[in-house]
Amino acid sequence: MFEIELHRLRHDDLVRQAEAERRVREAVRVRRAARRGAAARGAEPERHTRRRSWFARTA
Repeated sequence: MFEIELHRLRHDDLVRQAEAERRVREAVRVRRAARRGAAARGAEPERHTRRRSWFARTA
């Protein structure tokens, strides 16, 4: 009887962890989609225009 209860507790814990991981993956997917959508709507891509040339470095 005790083993069955431990099994149920462990199972419930694993199910909760899986649900939490699923929610995290979904949130990341939504954020990425929103970022792509903003870029597609005409937002100018962020460029690193302030990069220094390797040759412009002082010794």
